[in-house]
Amino acid sequence: MSWFRIRSNILLVFFILLLMLLIIRLFVITGIEGGRWTASAEENMIRTVSTDAPRGQIYDRNGVLLAGNRSTFAINFSRNDLSSERTNVSASKLIGILEKHSISLIDGFPIVIDNRANLENQIAAFGIPIEALPVTGEEIVYYFTFDLEIVRWLASQSMPLDYTAEQAFNELRRRCNIPEGLDALDAQSELLELGVTLPISVQRMEYTYEREKRDFLDRYKIVDGEDQWSGIPDAETAFKGVRNFYGLSESGSEYREMTTDQIRKILIIRYALTSQGYLRYMPVKIASGISKEAVVEIEENLQDLEGVEVVTESVRYYPQGHQASHLIGYLGRISDTPEEKSYYIDDKGYNPAELIGKDGVEASMEDILHGEDGLKQIQVNSSGELMRVIGEEKKAKKGEDIALTIDIRLHEVAYNALEQTMTGIQTNTPFQSQYGTFAWAESKRQAQVGAAVVLNVKTGEPLAITSYPDFDPNIFAEGITAENWASLQGTNPRDPLAPRPLYNVAALTAVQPGSTFKPMTAITALESGMTSTRTVYDGHAVSLGDHVYSCMGYHGNVDLFRGLERSCNFYFFDLATGRDWARGGTDLGYADNISIDKITSYAEQFGLGVASGAEIPETAKGSPTAEKKMSSTKTLLENYLYSQAEYLFEPEVLKNPDSLEQSIKTIIGWAEENPPIREIKARMQDLGVKSSEVTSIAETCKYTYFNYAQWTEGDAFNIAIGQGEAAFTPLQMANYFATIGNGGYRNSLSLIKATEIEGEVVRPQGTQAAIADPQHLKDVITGLRRAVTSGTMSRGMAGLSIPVAGKSGTAQRAGYINPPDEVAYIKENLHRINGNLDWASVEAEMNRLLTEYPNIYPNANIAVRRAVINLSGRNFSSERIDAYKNKYEDFAWIVALAPADDPEIAVACLIVQGGSSSNAEPVVRELIGKYFEFKAADEAEGNALDYKTFFSEDHREGVSYGGILGGSGG
Repeated sequence: MSWFRIRSNILLVFFILLLMLLIIRLFVITGIEGGRWTASAEENMIRTVSTDAPRGQIYDRNGVLLAGNRSTFAINFSRNDLSSERTNVSASKLIGILEKHSISLIDGFPIVIDNRANLENQIAAFGIPIEALPVTGEEIVYYFTFDLEIVRWLASQSMPLDYTAEQAFNELRRRCNIPEGLDALDAQSELLELGVTLPISVQRMEYTYEREKRDFLDRYKIVDGEDQWSGIPDAETAFKGVRNFYGLSESGSEYREMTTDQIRKILIIRYALTSQGYLRYMPVKIASGISKEAVVEIEENLQDLEGVEVVTESVRYYPQGHQASHLIGYLGRISDTPEEKSYYIDDKGYNPAELIGKDGVEASMEDILHGEDGLKQIQVNSSGELMRVIGEEKKAKKGEDIALTIDIRLHEVAYNALEQTMTGIQTNTPFQSQYGTFAWAESKRQAQVGAAVVLNVKTGEPLAITSYPDFDPNIFAEGITAENWASLQGTNPRDPLAPRPLYNVAALTAVQPGSTFKPMTAITALESGMTSTRTVYDGHAVSLGDHVYSCMGYHGNVDLFRGLERSCNFYFFDLATGRDWARGGTDLGYADNISIDKITSYAEQFGLGVASGAEIPETAKGSPTAEKKMSSTKTLLENYLYSQAEYLFEPEVLKNPDSLEQSIKTIIGWAEENPPIREIKARMQDLGVKSSEVTSIAETCKYTYFNYAQWTEGDAFNIAIGQGEAAFTPLQMANYFATIGNGGYRNSLSLIKATEIEGEVVRPQGTQAAIADPQHLKDVITGLRRAVTSGTMSRGMAGLSIPVAGKSGTAQRAGYINPPDEVAYIKENLHRINGNLDWASVEAEMNRLLTEYPNIYPNANIAVRRAVINLSGRNFSSERIDAYKNKYEDFAWIVALAPADDPEIAVACLIVQGGSSSNAEPVVRELIGKYFEFKAADEAEGNALDYKTFFSEDHREGVSYGGILGGSGG
């Protein structure tokens, strides 16, 4: 048999040939094509990373620096190709140097070790007992920052510290009157629109900190080298596990002598390096603000500090301190929310550690101020660790500088005047200034919040938008401390009008305008056919059904000028309805009909209830409408039905949340139909309402809610004089008067005066309101001038040489101020509320309600009130419970134009709970007087800024007006 015919020999030859082919291919790849494949392999390890661009600076209209950058030293740490042990050694040596120079690390490690007494003092500032925080240890305690953030947030909201995320979410819904029927995601959206942020994932209904804690624990699976986590370990156990994970075991001889605090500092660095994820080849900043002495010592020891480098960095600072902080805003790190991560990191390519604008112009102009990051190529190994820097592809481009329209001098004047006003009203200390001494009409201890706005009438440029209190954005520059954050929270979360330093009152607080709305009613009436000289008699009061609408005095025959001068309510009742109520409501004979909708339409044309256009968050509730009144009344009825549910509904309905919700929704749904009382009673039979309660609840629904929900002539009276459903911000009020002052052109406001690239902003002409005769606006200004010379504002403006036209207004706020803790309030005042009750009984009833009806009484603050009523009898009123709380005081409004004959500026001032409207006059007086003083000084000194050259000059930071104001306000 031939050798080649043997099958095994054939297979042998085949394998030999295949092996020869592989050897030849290997020779070609490694020899002939080796260079090309090596280069390709190197390219596969090359990464392009970004380098931060310095942020653009912000100036006021006169070139005064508002937000700038200063260079400082920072320490970066790169793992590179260091082993875990070498990383620990380098970190421990660096920590020794930093401790010597008292330099703190940027601490993001979520396990804290502290002295128990120190921790107790720290959290006591937030009203948190140490028992509310899961801690381990005796004198030295361990805790998770995740747990601290949860209880700290609950404390800031005056909620029980053991609330679940769902309980907390439901409480916020109740406080903000979010309808029960709205699903969780829609309810969250409404809360966000109201400015309420919450650390809760509504899809999982858990605190976001709980998820972060699980993610942290999942990262370190081993405790003692073998044991897996069982459940959720306490902070001390977790610390030991992470320590062992990084080879820092207590049994290791090289670390035996290190203190626990020093070990934790190493873990701060290791955790920061690990937290970068796929960006671990990037250096991580571990310390900022390094002294020159420390830099020298670190540089001298770099051979022993592997992975350490000293770099210069640009740090944001605000040289004017708190002045204009609500407009400028502040910086913060990109949050862990999916929205911010997706937008900034995924879409815009930001580094996760970068600072971004969080509020104000810093946020709205982020794209311009941020600049363009540079690009450099680095080489990394297969593990993604940095090997070497190859080169720079693109240099970082500094962010664009911008100039704002605001005049920081006027901001300082406004703030100082607001501060003196608050202190003066509270203590009844007269307001002192160069324009004269002003004695308050009345003392109001609750006047703690206010705002003032100054606009250029012709251009719409905001010159000042000031809120009191405010904050210093410098505390955010390198990470805000827990104590500083606590100081910025509201003093009473249950009182929406309590001082909140971060809250921009000027742009976000929408309240009734009071009599300052009367010029708007007058304009609409003049446009409908009323004449400025026609008189009607002030009949003092009009009765409509059970309501009496009255005037503050008796003014006889009143025309437009006297009506504005004396702020005659009765005159504006006539104007708003086109009827002469002193003569039984006879028709005034307008050429065109007038109505609520027509008045509110004109109001929107003049800027009331609509967003102004300024680059800051605003509240814009729109004008009052029948639909809005119906909606708000339904919400009030819903709250009432839930609060009375235990009395009104059968037990089987109460025990079934879905059934109770459906019954309440059905009753609310009748509001628009407003059926007869007999029909309402009949329908109640099928909804699980107790037969004994049908008549009572039907009458309450019909006469208290359904009838009130309808749009009536009484609403026209209220809106005509700025009461009722209307609610506007100080910013909108200033724009409204500016529109009157410039002939009816509503300007879209913008805070941007000029940018580095585009130069001065070209402002379009405002939108013309539908004014048939410009004389109508002139007549209104004439009436407003009389209000200042001989009317309601004559006392406050007397010290000015500038002719002013203006209107005062007092907005009424009904109701009691809720204390931070309703339970504590009732416990303290129970002997006065009902001396027949004892606290033990009330507490027991409160706990019963919380246990049996958690959907109706989601928290103790609600349950304790119902407990008192239950034990006192059905007819015991809520007013008896609230009798020992403070009542809200009236709001003081002043809006003005100056000079009256050719207005240049519009000024609006609101003093929350300021009492008499005249109490806002000194702020407006100071702003008008100082504006013209500054204008004269600028013209005399030739201070006009040329924005074509300003941004390219080096002396910009030296611009200061401290000599005029006597200080920078920083």
